[in-house]
Amino acid sequence: MTVNREGSLVLTVLNEARSLHTFLDSLLAQTVLPTEIIVVDGGSTDTTADILRAWTAPAGCKLRVIVEPGATISEGRNLAVTQASYRRILVTDGGTTLDEAWVERMLAAFDTLGAPGVVGGFFRPVGSTLLERAIAFTVTPELHEIDPATFLPSSRSLAFVREAWEGAGGYPEWLDYCEDLVFDINMKDRGFKFAFVPDAIVTWSARSSIPSFVKQYFRYARGDGKANLWWKRHMVRYLAYVVGLVMLCTSFITPWAIVPLVAGFVIYMHKFWSRVWNRRLSFGAGVFRGLALVPVIVVVGDLAKMAGYPVGLLWRAARANGIR
Repeated sequence: MTVNREGSLVLTVLNEARSLHTFLDSLLAQTVLPTEIIVVDGGSTDTTADILRAWTAPAGCKLRVIVEPGATISEGRNLAVTQASYRRILVTDGGTTLDEAWVERMLAAFDTLGAPGVVGGFFRPVGSTLLERAIAFTVTPELHEIDPATFLPSSRSLAFVREAWEGAGGYPEWLDYCEDLVFDINMKDRGFKFAFVPDAIVTWSARSSIPSFVKQYFRYARGDGKANLWWKRHMVRYLAYVVGLVMLCTSFITPWAIVPLVAGFVIYMHKFWSRVWNRRLSFGAGVFRGLALVPVIVVVGDLAKMAGYPVGLLWRAARANGIR
């Protein structure tokens, strides 16, 4: 089937010089290229903009680089969409790499039965170090965990028609994190049909250290609080840790309390251990070190979320009361 390649690929970058060549190579390897590529640089202090300007786009594919110092991800994406010439918009991030048929599969989905207004691709975790892989594999769901009916695609692998973006009011520029989930929800609420294309895959790498991972998850949870997202999920997390702490304290009085504590811990970690184990070939001999890191990653990530969520709620309350 011939794919209609009319579409605009938009992405934002900030200090991506280290990974940008890999991304651009994956773009050149695409089986189908979009008609135009629009990149918004949020004010990189490295050579990101120079690399982009020096890159030669293939024939029939226009490249436009816009430097907008201080632009947030939402502002950058909205700016890129406003400059796009085509109705169909593909979105990814500069720190990713694209599987060779990503563009083709995303664009082809628009012409499937039902003519969706939004197309969600999938993502595969990678990493150059054992810790990066352990973090990425622990936090990234496997395909069998995804319910296509409720899946909210990440904007590292997303496409939509311009009417969906307009109907949703664009990416929420008041939100610094979780902006893509709010954007998805707004498009769903306005009745735009979503299609899930699991074989349209981008790869991404996690943070390279535990402190940077903690900072990232604090910000994610703060974004949840700002946007009033997933409050039940956050409350369950608080409850689980309170119960676990009570059991731990009780175990000093009666050792039997350690039994449900350990059982609960194993049940809670099972999903995360399974994610790492099922991708064990990526670890080689280091798989057991990867499995040993899972509880550390999960617990510090949870603590970061529990610290960040109330900060977001306080910000939301202050904003509602007109406090700046």
